[in-house]
Amino acid sequence: MMRESPKEVRIVPDGNERGGWFAVLFRQGWFRAIASPIALLIIWEILVRTGVLDARFFPAPSTVLRELVRIAASGQLFVHIGYTLSRVAVGFLLGAVPGVLLGIVMGLSPALRAFLQPAISSIYPIPKVALFPLAMLIFGLGESSKWAIVAVAVFFQVLISTLAGVVNIERVYLDVAADFRATRWQAYRTIALPAALPFIFTGCQLGLGMALIVVVIAENFGTEFGLGYMVWHSWQIFEVGEMYVGLIMVAVLGYLSQLLMGRLERLLIPWKRAEQVRLRF
Repeated sequence: MMRESPKEVRIVPDGNERGGWFAVLFRQGWFRAIASPIALLIIWEILVRTGVLDARFFPAPSTVLRELVRIAASGQLFVHIGYTLSRVAVGFLLGAVPGVLLGIVMGLSPALRAFLQPAISSIYPIPKVALFPLAMLIFGLGESSKWAIVAVAVFFQVLISTLAGVVNIERVYLDVAADFRATRWQAYRTIALPAALPFIFTGCQLGLGMALIVVVIAENFGTEFGLGYMVWHSWQIFEVGEMYVGLIMVAVLGYLSQLLMGRLERLLIPWKRAEQVRLRF
């Protein structure tokens, strides 16, 4: 009679799996987040040094880094960043707060929604940059026109997102509020606003991205400070390295603003994160 020998079972630690330490590292979220930008920079550097890309138009990342250090050491980079951030912050507040309030009111009032929806639908598709000459005509070349155009760009993003959040509230919650004789203010505060918060944050994230796009264009006129002016002025005098520094800083600000909004969302909407974890399992 043949007896089958027992099979050997080996338990392999995670660190010794196929791919070794790199596979373990690649599973880390922070590594995947920075891997693609670093790979892109390395490929860019190689293509410039081998002559595939023209260094006049695509300076090597190492050259751009040296230019960034030079401008930062002079202090001018932080001045430009400060002006751009202040314009984005003021314009964002001027646009987001009315957008949230009007979105909640329109969501709970079908009559008001039917009255304002055609006007909003007509104005929203207009490129906000096309409205900048009108803003300069009304508010002048100073800071007010830049705040106004950023506020308009943010307002529509936040308004539409908030409205969508309130309209999609399940009817049973509003019926419960009516059964308990809740006032309109109580309905706004305890039902509409919490239910719309995820949509509001989505609108704010879209609004911040739109604010950076608009402010960079607005800073081409009537100012000598800001990342938009820095990019425009560098193009005029053919300082390509400095122009790339301005573009990279706009990208960095956009990325950091999205991280900030994501952290704020997790802080203010803990139930959304709990729901995501529950659905994951």
